Amino acid sequence: MNIIDKIIIWREKHIKEKTFVLILSLFVGFFTAIAAFILKSLVHFIQTFLTQNFNLEGVNYLYLVYPIIGIFFAWAFVYFIVKDDISHGVTKILYFISQRQSRIKRHNVWTSVVASSITIGFGGSVGAEAPMVLTGSAIGSNVGSMFKMNHKTLQTLIGCGAAAALAAIFKAPIAGVLFTLEVLMLDLTLSSVVPLLICAVTATSTSYILSGSQPVFDFVVNEPFSVSRIPYIVLLGLFCGFVSLYFTRGMNWMEDIFRKLASPYKKMAFGGIILSVLIFLFPSLYGEGYDTIEYLLGNHPENVTNGSIFRNFDHGWLLVAYLGLVVIFKIFASCATNGSGGTGGIFAPSLFMGCISGFILAKCINLSGIADMPEENFALAGMAGVMAGVMHSPLTAIFLIAELTGGYTLFMTLMITAVISYITILIFEPYSLYAMRLAKKGELITHHKDKAVLTMLKMGNVIEKDFQTVAPEQSLGELVKIISASHRNLFPVVDYNGKLMGIVQLDDIRNIMFRPMLYSRFKVEQLMTAPPAFVNEDATMEKVMELFESTNAWNLPVIDKDGKYVGFVSKSKIFNSYRSVLVHFSEE
Repeated sequence: MNIIDKIIIWREKHIKEKTFVLILSLFVGFFTAIAAFILKSLVHFIQTFLTQNFNLEGVNYLYLVYPIIGIFFAWAFVYFIVKDDISHGVTKILYFISQRQSRIKRHNVWTSVVASSITIGFGGSVGAEAPMVLTGSAIGSNVGSMFKMNHKTLQTLIGCGAAAALAAIFKAPIAGVLFTLEVLMLDLTLSSVVPLLICAVTATSTSYILSGSQPVFDFVVNEPFSVSRIPYIVLLGLFCGFVSLYFTRGMNWMEDIFRKLASPYKKMAFGGIILSVLIFLFPSLYGEGYDTIEYLLGNHPENVTNGSIFRNFDHGWLLVAYLGLVVIFKIFASCATNGSGGTGGIFAPSLFMGCISGFILAKCINLSGIADMPEENFALAGMAGVMAGVMHSPLTAIFLIAELTGGYTLFMTLMITAVISYITILIFEPYSLYAMRLAKKGELITHHKDKAVLTMLKMGNVIEKDFQTVAPEQSLGELVKIISASHRNLFPVVDYNGKLMGIVQLDDIRNIMFRPMLYSRFKVEQLMTAPPAFVNEDATMEKVMELFESTNAWNLPVIDKDGKYVGFVSKSKIFNSYRSVLVHFSEE
């Protein structure tokens, strides 16, 4: 018996499970904060080592080389060492939760940290937050698995790891909890919120100890919120909503292009060239882009063009044009990074684009002489606006930006911008960029209880296969013998290839089945009818319920992709399974 087994036995005797979950959440927060600190330190070390001698006044041709090297190293690490897909961290966690999976592979505890630090350190235009979310969730899952916790507890610890990841990397405990509840978690219960709070506070406190208590971005509120500026803030929200729409659809479009490139070497070459050229032209796209955010929030926009061939575009309308091009090309740089083999997320890109978008709008208003807008305040609010639109999480965006910068006095500005941006993008896109791929497949769990429970039901668990099949050439007499030995009133008609030809219903032949003189006169093919609809065996449960609703049937045949008979699915079976899952899911 090893030490872990001894601890488990001792714990079962002396510590209640709910109390032990709180203890585990504390450790998950601590270990996740350590991982976040290592990741940020690695990224900073690599970037400093590579760019410390760059000329800010001239052109740096190494920008054409570093991103390609970083992508190759990151791809090689994933392809030859990890041998598993570790990209799109938040989407992966969404998938795990939607499929009620609770065990994340152990390598995810460290592999995303290594891959993303290489990617971003060498200039990959993505963020470290999504890989960190996957890392934190993996820590939560594996800590829980180590102590043999049940499935529901493991799901909670996965959420704890995600909350701790954001809390640690941004020093934002409230945003970490809200992100997990708003984007990842299915339901809001006391048993899940308390561990989340403990985990997020522990992660933030550990981050304070390791890197200081100052906010991630230095921001000083020179001009507080003013009621007279509300129309312009509403305009900013609308603008951020459309920027979010461009971000979402542009990302999807670029991802489809990379998906069509079958060879990883073609992806690497194509993405590497795009990324290198863009970073050479616009050095602001190098890495997470947090330097640019600090320049704009600190009222030093002239520094944004440092190291660029557009070095003289540092004022007036030329600066607006430069920043506009940066916003346009940011999604190309981010997609090129991930599509070609790098590892990173869209947190930082959404903050980056939001900050620049807010600054651009305020700058345009000021240059036009329409009004005098505080550019730093608009840059700050733009971060909340674009994040709320891209991730469909206005609460997370509001509190994250407030905690990132300490800009709580601008809370109304953040709220108005985030809410208007969120409402704007909802008109065009019902799902967030994270959820879109899963939502299209019907695999996304949602806050809609009925849809969420239907998502948990799987076709394989509700298909009934105890129906007696008959052949189309069999006689009525043979059919009656089969009926007498069956407890069903429905009989699928299947040919010699297993293909479903039709169905025979007991009610349809009841008037002739007791007349022996007709037994040899009728064949099954004369008695069968076409089913009201067919259900594919890989159909989602939501689609199945739509078929039941449109046909008013209680039983529908299930076929495979070749049209071969698999079994039947009944509305009553689904309802019974639904009730069972709902009861299990609601227990706390």
